[in-house]
Amino acid sequence: MPEILIENMGTGYGDIRIWQDVNLAITEPGLVGILGPNGVGKSTLMYTINKILPPTEGKVSINGMDVTELDYKDIAKIVAYVPQASNETFAMTVLDTVMMGRYPVSGFTTSEDDVRIATRCLRVMGITDLAMRNFNELSAGQHQKVMIARGLAQEPQILMLDEPTSNLDIYHQIYVMKLLRDIAKANGIIVLVICHDLNVASKFCDRLILLSNGKIASDGTSNEVITAENIRDVYNVNAEVQEVDGRPYVVYHSDESVDADTTLVFSRSKDGSEESQAAKGLGSIFGKRQHSRSSKISLETP
Repeated sequence: MPEILIENMGTGYGDIRIWQDVNLAITEPGLVGILGPNGVGKSTLMYTINKILPPTEGKVSINGMDVTELDYKDIAKIVAYVPQASNETFAMTVLDTVMMGRYPVSGFTTSEDDVRIATRCLRVMGITDLAMRNFNELSAGQHQKVMIARGLAQEPQILMLDEPTSNLDIYHQIYVMKLLRDIAKANGIIVLVICHDLNVASKFCDRLILLSNGKIASDGTSNEVITAENIRDVYNVNAEVQEVDGRPYVVYHSDESVDADTTLVFSRSKDGSEESQAAKGLGSIFGKRQHSRSSKISLETP
């Protein structure tokens, strides 16, 4: 049975502390959603699990083993990580790219079983028609599907995906999340996904972990985590939470809750001498421009 155990963990980047004294246990298979605002440390949490960023304090264990005592190949036999976006632009076919997911298992040798598994992953993701296309010729959404297929090809016990639906259309967002949930249940593995769409996460995830300011703000089922109070406290957004098909569904009220200065106006006279305070601040970025007549740019919310 796969297991992730984080005990009194702290980590960061140089002098910047991201996490401190964090405790988390994931001991049951299923689709687990990681939620939270930008910059709160969602990706950093994943980095500590697969040793991309070792903890500076505390302990992170997978299947009872301290990750700092494992080499990267041993971790890759247990954990597969699919980043949010791939910067890889090599002219390698899609099939070969997915086959790379078999390296932790097979090394540099390729067996018929490896090819069968990679081909099956292409079929599951609906991209068999791309098998002989070069990876660097694909769209962002196609890249995403290929990288998910590569993660699946590792046959991991723990699969981690950073915003796997970010470049996908609505149909494929639903398809991928449902697929990941079904894979977790059918294979008895832990699937961790970072997701910004609260409604997608609520619909498909078995468990949600909401992060805020270097701590776990809420942890539980979608009904326990997706509440109007949590959304207001963590995201600073007023929202109404309804129930649809037994799951929370969020309706946002951005016009009332987003704290934006809607009265801001940039003004300049013919000689550019009359400017709002905001325009003066932007002058160092854009430089002063002469206009034949006074112009105003209103940022009022329509």
